[in-house]
Amino acid sequence: MHRRQFLAHAAGAAVILPFLRASKVFATPSSGKLLPVPLAKGDWVGLVSPSSALNDGFDLQLAQEVMQALGFKVKTGEHYAERRGHLAGTDAGRAGDINAMFSDPEVKAVIATRGGSGAARLLPLLDYKAIRRNPKALLGFSDITALHNAIHAQTGLVTFHGPNGSGSWNRFNVDQFERVFFKRELMQYRNVQDPGDELVQRRNRTITIAGGTGRGELVGGNLSVLVALAGSPYLPDFTGKILFIEDVSEAPYRIDRMLTTLKLMGVLDAIAGVIFGDCSDCEPGNGYGSLTLSQILDDHLKPLKIPAFQGAMIGHIRQQFIVPVGGLVEMDADAGTFRMLEPVFQS
Repeated sequence: MHRRQFLAHAAGAAVILPFLRASKVFATPSSGKLLPVPLAKGDWVGLVSPSSALNDGFDLQLAQEVMQALGFKVKTGEHYAERRGHLAGTDAGRAGDINAMFSDPEVKAVIATRGGSGAARLLPLLDYKAIRRNPKALLGFSDITALHNAIHAQTGLVTFHGPNGSGSWNRFNVDQFERVFFKRELMQYRNVQDPGDELVQRRNRTITIAGGTGRGELVGGNLSVLVALAGSPYLPDFTGKILFIEDVSEAPYRIDRMLTTLKLMGVLDAIAGVIFGDCSDCEPGNGYGSLTLSQILDDHLKPLKIPAFQGAMIGHIRQQFIVPVGGLVEMDADAGTFRMLEPVFQS
């Protein structure tokens, strides 16, 4: 599942805006954190398509079957199967589906069918007052980063970065879902320890960038989508937060540019720690014309003197953590782990 390669050159233009000041004007303070209602088997969930259209209608059927197999009854957005160019219908239709699902008293969670691009177009059209009155879980990743950040910034609602409805629901992801949503565990996030047929483990390795522990609310998501919101009221205040980021199909120089933008915006100097997930297909080109991803992360993160590690199972990968955007966590950069410190659902 691929999201767009968009706004690669636009992010730098936003740094002239007083980002942190603007965020604080619109963001809900941590004392106003809003928890979603809990989920149980037999509840209704809503499927929406906030971003790109699915290429095959069969994928929409699979998304419904996944939710049913998890034990839910499914409502689908009125416009969730539409197409307008690369988008899943008009902006008004896609935003209307989200607003309708949050306002529907039967629906207990809202699930994105896929990412792609286009969710940021919806942010001015969302009914944040209705979302605040009807707090419920939102699940998705990639382009859904725009919704996670906007909804958390505008309402304080904790949302969930994890598989989209049409993505892979392998045993690992299903286990994550059941532990987070049904058992409501205070999750301990540690990469799978399985070397396979190798003498030492090669896949799912974490690398410490700067050691130590840190705690704070978890914010972030897809790096490209996050940076494209620069200067808008749809990002939270990053002060004292743990930033988690991931990306896919971005050349290292673009990762460098986006991290530079976060630095110039003041974000990197405000945060308490960094968890860098997977960067799929982010290798430099041939020759010696590029810094490696590791060099870029060292350049940007080591001087901050805060805990940071890379390789967490977050991103465009088959097995991925489901993490609470806005939830309080503690990270251990030496161990390459992090854990929830408090419940993320209403009691």
